[in-house]
Amino acid sequence: MATAPYKRTHKHGKGRGDEQTVVCSFCGKKVPKYKTFSVQRGFSISDSSLRKELSRDILMTPTRKLYACPSCARHRKISQPGKSRKSKRGK
Repeated sequence: MATAPYKRTHKHGKGRGDEQTVVCSFCGKKVPKYKTFSVQRGFSISDSSLRKELSRDILMTPTRKLYACPSCARHRKISQPGKSRKSKRGK
């Protein structure tokens, strides 16, 4: 069986108290905050004529911070795992 291209490690020791939980923005699962991947999402104006008319002083584009659980981050390609050891040996 092939090994995973990323390591599932638990780096926390004892004595940390309750970890803060965050709700995954994609699936709604409750996950400890240290396991999540954060993404900044906003919107942009693609129409070039509108972009020239509106300056940055007038227009505020809101961004929000989204948290993704490990499974959603792998599915949506937010986390970029490295290559597996098997493919590194072949080069």
